[in-house]
Amino acid sequence: MTVVSEMLDTYPADLGQVDRTQLVQCVEACLACAQACTACADACLSESDDRVPELRTCIRSNLDCADLCDTAARILSRHTGYDANSTRAVLQACATVCRSCGDECERHASHMEHCRVCAEACRRCERACRDLLGALG
Repeated sequence: MTVVSEMLDTYPADLGQVDRTQLVQCVEACLACAQACTACADACLSESDDRVPELRTCIRSNLDCADLCDTAARILSRHTGYDANSTRAVLQACATVCRSCGDECERHASHMEHCRVCAEACRRCERACRDLLGALG
């Protein structure tokens, strides 16, 4: 059992119609993606000095994605009185940014392993956000 799952299981109030499994998967995917994007941006900055300029877009995309995924995980972890419109907007934004970051990382994945790993994390997070969006109706 993960911490996310355990915290959700111990939550004292009714969560309504939210699919607990999808909620846990989404929060965990957001947290993993935030970590992968932060680490990928740092790894891009650690590449040889002549490569860093070509990675500027990737680095910025990683940092934006990390921030949004972290924010999404935090908002999804607050269960009191879900505002369906706000939750949907956050999930949609997260999925969109993850798609963009995943696309950018894939451009470098063939020659930078950290970008491959990050692109995969972005794709998982995008799917988890879209799945939860679908479950919210």
